[in-house]
Amino acid sequence: MRPTATALALGLALACSLPALAQGNAVERKQVGTRATEFVPEIPAELIDRLNRYQNTRGANVSGWTQAGCVLVGTRFAETNQVHRVCQPMGMREQLTFYPEPVAGVTASPPGAWRDGFVFAKDKGGDEFSQLYWFDEPTRSTTLLTDGQRSQNGGTVLNRDGSLMAFSSTARNGTDRDVWIRDTRKGENRLLLSAGGSWTPLDFSPDGKRLLVMKYVSISESYPGEVDVASGKLTLFPVDGGKAAFGGFAFAPDGHGVYFISDEPVDGHPSEFLRLRYHDPRSGKLEVLSAGIPWDVEGFTIAHDGRHLAYMSNEDGIGKAHVITLPDHRPVPLPELPVGVIGGADFSPDGQRLALTLNTATSPSDVYVIGLADRSLEGWTRSEVGGLDTSKFVSPTLVRFPTFDEMDGQRRTIPAFYYKPAGVAAGRKLPVIISIHGGPESQSVPSFSANTQFLVNELGVAVLVPNVRGSSGYGKRFLALDNAGKREDSVKDIGALLDWIATQPELDASRVGVVGGSYGGYMVLASLMHYSDRIRAGIDVVGISDFTTFLTNTEDYRRDLRRAEYGDERDPDMQAVFERISPLKNASRIRSPLFVAQGRNDPRVPYTEAEQIAKAVRDNGAPVWFLMFDDEGHGFRKKGNSDYFGAASILFWEQHLLAR
Repeated sequence: MRPTATALALGLALACSLPALAQGNAVERKQVGTRATEFVPEIPAELIDRLNRYQNTRGANVSGWTQAGCVLVGTRFAETNQVHRVCQPMGMREQLTFYPEPVAGVTASPPGAWRDGFVFAKDKGGDEFSQLYWFDEPTRSTTLLTDGQRSQNGGTVLNRDGSLMAFSSTARNGTDRDVWIRDTRKGENRLLLSAGGSWTPLDFSPDGKRLLVMKYVSISESYPGEVDVASGKLTLFPVDGGKAAFGGFAFAPDGHGVYFISDEPVDGHPSEFLRLRYHDPRSGKLEVLSAGIPWDVEGFTIAHDGRHLAYMSNEDGIGKAHVITLPDHRPVPLPELPVGVIGGADFSPDGQRLALTLNTATSPSDVYVIGLADRSLEGWTRSEVGGLDTSKFVSPTLVRFPTFDEMDGQRRTIPAFYYKPAGVAAGRKLPVIISIHGGPESQSVPSFSANTQFLVNELGVAVLVPNVRGSSGYGKRFLALDNAGKREDSVKDIGALLDWIATQPELDASRVGVVGGSYGGYMVLASLMHYSDRIRAGIDVVGISDFTTFLTNTEDYRRDLRRAEYGDERDPDMQAVFERISPLKNASRIRSPLFVAQGRNDPRVPYTEAEQIAKAVRDNGAPVWFLMFDDEGHGFRKKGNSDYFGAASILFWEQHLLAR
């Protein structure tokens, strides 16, 4: 649908009432509860009504199985995501946790554990200093497991009988992520590994005496090893090629071999993608189990009875599920799954069923269960879509546009998902919004977005979701193309996309907007810095505005991890690059209207990044809307806050993008 004449007229009237130069003269910050705004107009009731059904969609995600064979799911029925239990296909969702803050990081007790329940993580106001808690199934009571202080805790792993719990924590010094062990019967924690850096526990051996661990340096560099649980002695595993990326790592059911994901060389030949592998140190046997899949393997899980392994591959942004038998690695036939994205997966206690999360471009996440014996596929949840007609939702087309450089003697192309409104009249030119993911090593996939469907169906906007260089999922060469001094090459990819838009007869190159969060927020600011004459408006959500101030002020435990990707601000050469590419230092070049949104408690990209860019751009004459929530962090996880931001964003687009 085209935007209504009333909405456009209102947008024009509001836009005319806020001349750009007037903003810099008197900035009034309005505080309503936990929400602070500058120059954000009142949201019209008509717009709130139009958005209502789209903002009342919700999904459900697999969190594990209970010992009784029920599925634990994460879903929202009020303000935040909480843990629920579903005990049969399409059964009632029984809510188990009730908190004003969202619950995440659920780890269910194994089938043979001495007690029944699950571990979960919860922070305060999005500060990401998550504490771990035990939910006891018989008593429905909750117990704090960590220090309750300003520490970050997560990565929970339980041994086979549940008597030991390993987790990572910054409790020791606030900077390094160490590995801790908890004796669950005694209720005592002890420091197991403090080798410096960011360590995560991965899996206990079947006898509980050894623990697989991993040191993470960057998305392309990790170091796996094994710790003796009694002594704390660390033994690092050799890494073929000296440096490689790793994913999951788990003991084989016999306790000798290991399954793992890695992009190490194979027989001396470089491996472009992350592949599932099996290694038995006794025989020296190394088997690449996903050798026939020229894409990344994103994760795997082993059944509790040791008879099956399931793994998920990411094939050009589409999720594919695979199951093999153990120990002989024979493929198991599976039912055909909807085309979309696969989330978490977990085997039932008896090992005969596999629960997984499925999300498509036209439906929110839901829980499905595969029966291995009969290849059955049953939906266990059916999530709400606000009463909307899902047949009218738009699925994207995967397109590739040429960019500025070459690969293997050919013009490099960049993939993008293109959401095009249906029934476009001949000769009509569509406004365009470019949505850029964060990370920067993330990947945009064709998952459900109520906001995208509203833009396409209700406002008649074409949405382009590119995976610029530096995105994961396309091989490690593509992943490294934006590192350090090559940062602005990814911005040039947006310039190439603008060129492509200009060649499409149905797209209006004079009405292009850009939106992104976190690193995507930096990309918005950098794109406006370089292409303000070609981009009508931009929305920056929790974005980096200056790499030097960002690296200086981000939380201590994140600083070295980010330096590995962006570069070290203490290096004079890198500092010169940061000065050159900084949107803050080049705010005078941002002339398009800008909307900056932020969470006050963000530990990743501090709120000062938002405040400084809003002031600098406004002082140089461009209109800037500003929004900050005092009870949010790196993104907006509370429904009321998310709804307000969504409505304000649509109003911003109506004023600054859709109006002719």
